[in-house]
Amino acid sequence: MTYVDAETQVLSAANGVDYAYRATGSSDAPPLVLLQHFRGNLDNWDPALIDALARGRRVITFDNRGVAASSGRTPSTIAQMALDAIEFIDGLDVGEIDLLGFSIGSFVAQDIALVRPSAVRKVVLASAAPQGASGMHGWAEDVIAAVGKPETSGEDYLSVFFTGSEASRALGQDVVGRLFGARTVDRDAPTNWQTRLAQYDAVCTWGQPNHSQLERVAAIDRPVFVANGDSDRMILPRYSYLLAGLIPGARLKIYPDAAHGFLFQHHAEFAADVDAFLAGA
Repeated sequence: MTYVDAETQVLSAANGVDYAYRATGSSDAPPLVLLQHFRGNLDNWDPALIDALARGRRVITFDNRGVAASSGRTPSTIAQMALDAIEFIDGLDVGEIDLLGFSIGSFVAQDIALVRPSAVRKVVLASAAPQGASGMHGWAEDVIAAVGKPETSGEDYLSVFFTGSEASRALGQDVVGRLFGARTVDRDAPTNWQTRLAQYDAVCTWGQPNHSQLERVAAIDRPVFVANGDSDRMILPRYSYLLAGLIPGARLKIYPDAAHGFLFQHHAEFAADVDAFLAGA
């Protein structure tokens, strides 16, 4: 079964939240749980990436508390988002998992690995930054203007998630086609304005300069793979370098001619890199 055909299911967790989720692929290996980007829902995952990741394992995508089709209100802190995600993971009752967090999801993944390390085997952090890094307090005006307004467009998405090169733009158009054209039934609910405000509050709080907070990630004792595009304007590559340097033994890869959507633009290469990382010793 492909991601386009995956049924949207509901998990009623102990915290009273009904989480919308989809599962693709199967394996005896620990499942890979994905944490989505700012204002993203289940349909904002590129189906080509999910299908590539699911060739060797079970891949689970979900809407966190208050996001899209999940119940409740979206919290305004990364810490609470992590606790809510842990409730969903506990509800899966699958034992140890691997995590892949993208953008704001990578912030949440860091907190999960710190708060509940026993639940996590390995961690992939895509377009990631550590808490407290200088210069991370919110996004550039043109970036938040594109992705933070009430109604965004395909052009807004392309301008932030892909570079200005012909090659990146062409691949970005392919991604847009898959995101909005591949699945025609059982699509997820859109995220609402409360989620947008709460998530951006969390992003701004995470980015308040505080060098003592940088020390937190040194306590992550699980294998970590950090990845980013070389032209990401939402989370600049230098923050991925910083994060990889702060986490003991972390691996780092920067993908060329790519921006925030590098993992969709380079979906085959990124999925192969994630597979090698998760399968390796």
